[in-house]
Amino acid sequence: MGLAALQATVAGDYRAAFLWMIAATVVDGVDGWFARLARVDQRAPGVDGKRLDDIVDYVTYVFVPAVFMLRSDLLPAAIAWPVAAAVLLSSAFGFSRTDAKTADHVFTGFPSYWNIVALYLYAMGLDPWWNAAVIVALAVLVFVPIGYIYPSRTVEWRVPTLVLGTLWGAAMVWMAWRLPQVWRPGVFLSLLFPLYYVVLSLALHVRRAAIRS
Repeated sequence: MGLAALQATVAGDYRAAFLWMIAATVVDGVDGWFARLARVDQRAPGVDGKRLDDIVDYVTYVFVPAVFMLRSDLLPAAIAWPVAAAVLLSSAFGFSRTDAKTADHVFTGFPSYWNIVALYLYAMGLDPWWNAAVIVALAVLVFVPIGYIYPSRTVEWRVPTLVLGTLWGAAMVWMAWRLPQVWRPGVFLSLLFPLYYVVLSLALHVRRAAIRS
């Protein structure tokens, strides 16, 4: 799916590229469940599923969106390469840190959802300099040790998160399916779930910090 998204990006078929990236995200949401159901750790003990998961996620969530940012002229030409490189390098750090995913199912630092960032920036049609500012700010947040919830596994507020996340996911498919046409009010309305995600993550991060202290 990552390869298909990359091929579509290079071909300039951005609608197909985002649909493939969304499909990869759906698979990422259930692959761990299927792996545990099939007891892969017992049947294939020589395979490190977590490492494989990180490799696939880096390709679909980081590398392909970075290529998209360059290919789609989402960024100012003068700084496009440094900004795209910031995406790759910051996320390389994020993926390699030992506490990237904690035992209580929390991501440490911005969890490299660059596929989602790319879709929103492309759909909103902002000035490339604003796009660059948003991307650089998020790249910096990769290094800030704030805990972000793992939507499918974090216990707190799990049911409303899954329900809202499912509705939001449907909105993302609809948004990508309509490309290159965009209904901007719907795009901005869909930002309510990312806002919910950030607010809940910050609230739980503060609560965990208070408990530790």
